[in-house]
Amino acid sequence: MQKMQAAVLVAPRQFALREVDLPAIGPEDALIRVARTGICGTDVHMFNGHYAADRLPLIPGHEFCGTVAAVGANVTSVAPGARVVADINIGCGSCYWCRRNEVLNCPAMTQVGIGRDGAFAEYVALPARLVIEAPQDVPDAVLALTEPVACVVRAARKARAGFGQSVVVFGAGPVGNLHVQMMRLVGAAPIIVADLSEDRCRMALATGADAAISDPAALKAQVLAMTGGRGADLVIESVGNAHLYAQAFELIRKGGHVAFFGLTGPGEAVPVNILRTVLEETSLKGSVAGMGEDMQDALTLLAHGRFQTGAFTGASFPLGRIQEAFESLSSRPADLKTQILLV
Repeated sequence: MQKMQAAVLVAPRQFALREVDLPAIGPEDALIRVARTGICGTDVHMFNGHYAADRLPLIPGHEFCGTVAAVGANVTSVAPGARVVADINIGCGSCYWCRRNEVLNCPAMTQVGIGRDGAFAEYVALPARLVIEAPQDVPDAVLALTEPVACVVRAARKARAGFGQSVVVFGAGPVGNLHVQMMRLVGAAPIIVADLSEDRCRMALATGADAAISDPAALKAQVLAMTGGRGADLVIESVGNAHLYAQAFELIRKGGHVAFFGLTGPGEAVPVNILRTVLEETSLKGSVAGMGEDMQDALTLLAHGRFQTGAFTGASFPLGRIQEAFESLSSRPADLKTQILLV
């Protein structure tokens, strides 16, 4: 059996660089030689032991790009040598939810780097039907952003965000910044960001926010002032904090919408004022991962330069320094994304 180098998360906050077997592929699969893999907030939750600890040891990593190294005997959709990204959500492909592009609800669903070994390794394998050929002129550092951009594409689609809608985004970190840019693309206005970090607030302003609030006590007054006293059409919670989810309902207008995006602990809940929700026709919608058409749209947007990616592509570490990469994240707030180099 051929071997490869991989970073295995053996316990919370402990990576081990190991030589492991090359992933086997079946007749419908593709083997990808990984070029770059971004560190996602989900990876950080796993590293800290807050998510999927029962699945360790595991090779994490799902925000990746690379080159097809081999394909199964039945694969005709992609060929060795193709430069690619991939949808990491693996469903059965035929059930009610898969047919509706709601793969996360498929009873057989698993995800690369979360439910099965992922791309903090030289190679990763997955069904070839999920592999998407990428343009040759887009840098690897940008291609590796396709999956996180697909997540905000799907969130915008689910929330039906559009022209002239006022939006509040909780969080100006990596995904919050992408939400801001996505809202700018769909024509939302004004876009208001809330984050405790003044540095990240400034970064959000540079990428499309109309206002950025670092003082929680000033947020509601600012939202009302910028929306004619009504409240926001849409609030996106991208932090994963139950208190912020509750606050989101206080910031929307009558008939407004809250987009649930940030991951909380499995037992956390938010009280909802049922009478207000009914009488004011407010609503909520959950969304967390991009899949299917979301990936295709994300790749198109990135290929045509619709996202500002500079703050997402400047920080990289070789695989052998992955422990350092994770441990130093909090000390590098200006790096909205850190990528692990495999080639």
